[in-house]
Amino acid sequence: MSAAQLFDPLRLTCGVNLPNRIAKAAMTEGLADPAGRPTAELTRLYERWGAGGAGLLLSGNVQIDAQHLERPDNVIINAEAGGAMLAALRDWTAAATAHGAHFWAQISHAGRQTQKAVNPHPKAPSAVKLGLPGGQFGAPVAMTAEDIAAVVNGFARAARVCRAGGFTGVQVHAAHGYLLSQFLSPRSNQRADQWGGSLENRVRLLLDVVAAVRAAVGDDFPVAVKLNSADFQKGGFEFDDALQVADWLGQAKVDLIEVSGGTYEQPKLLGLEGIEPVEGQGVKESTLAREAYFVDFARAMQARVAVPLMVTGGLRRRDAMAEVLSSGAADVIGLGRPMCVMTDAPAQLLDGLAELPRYEANLRLFPAWLGFLRSFKLGRTIEGFAGQYWFYGQLYALGRTGAADPDLSVFAATMQVERTHKAWLKARA
Repeated sequence: MSAAQLFDPLRLTCGVNLPNRIAKAAMTEGLADPAGRPTAELTRLYERWGAGGAGLLLSGNVQIDAQHLERPDNVIINAEAGGAMLAALRDWTAAATAHGAHFWAQISHAGRQTQKAVNPHPKAPSAVKLGLPGGQFGAPVAMTAEDIAAVVNGFARAARVCRAGGFTGVQVHAAHGYLLSQFLSPRSNQRADQWGGSLENRVRLLLDVVAAVRAAVGDDFPVAVKLNSADFQKGGFEFDDALQVADWLGQAKVDLIEVSGGTYEQPKLLGLEGIEPVEGQGVKESTLAREAYFVDFARAMQARVAVPLMVTGGLRRRDAMAEVLSSGAADVIGLGRPMCVMTDAPAQLLDGLAELPRYEANLRLFPAWLGFLRSFKLGRTIEGFAGQYWFYGQLYALGRTGAADPDLSVFAATMQVERTHKAWLKARA
């Protein structure tokens, strides 16, 4: 496949056509107001991305429960929307779709990966606390049957509101250690009822959510799922499990599966090391694995399922993107961090740009005199997560001024994010 074919349309099962094969991947924006409504800053950000050439834009986490946020400043849809909320959603989606891109809401529930400042005792499949240092996350409470039913209804309601608000599709977030991913993992799901134990039981909530979302939005509206290829943790969700779940999702008439991987404990999604060793999955690696984190998992999955696949993570070279598509490993290429600075990255690839920048390669939290800390796994992990705050800072700048701030330091970005979170939580209290 030539690079130009990256921009061929893709027809989905529901009958919708994506105008090309490049997607702006979901990235948490942190630009909602204290009521969880989209702001003018969020609209300005997506106006830039909508004009950037991608055929599909995926929002950051749109939370279905105000007590279970991925971070402060998330957009929240936890009720039937009208008035100011519906108007804000329509402003946001109109800006994103003005140039012909699709705009799908990534609907999510954070479960135990809710920060203690938001909820000290979040609900989860089981009372299994995150194995992370720092005390940022509290002890979770095992969900009741009523809690689980409320989650299903919450996803369906959010999807219905998203369609009314102008989104052109939804993506159910079942990856990265958030609630639906927690149910899939035997490491975090230690239940002994119909939602725990066997894979058939652990997938029950996800399939119920997908069915409820489909019923809420109709057959002509794209419904996608973001799914871990694996958690890469001992005793966690494995690739063989992912293959079976993908097969079941295909039977449920999901339109697109985005293949990802990792959790907060093992942040493979960011190309970072976790505290514990990575659990291998026995998938044959190709040379492309060095360029794209999950491409080999997608290739192995593609041989089993007929659902179009999207792969995100690490891809920067145009020729590598074309190879992923031509080899049949994936049908859509997701771009994330490059678009935090270069909002028109898809258009530049179309115009002939051979490679996108790897901004993350040059981000440093520790000054030279503390560089020795990088020799320790914990130090590298801390610096890697701090680097994510630099990308948050770029989204703040794009939303507030329309221009990125590549000269922003990692430390200054970290302080900016912390101040913003504290102010949002104070205003919400």
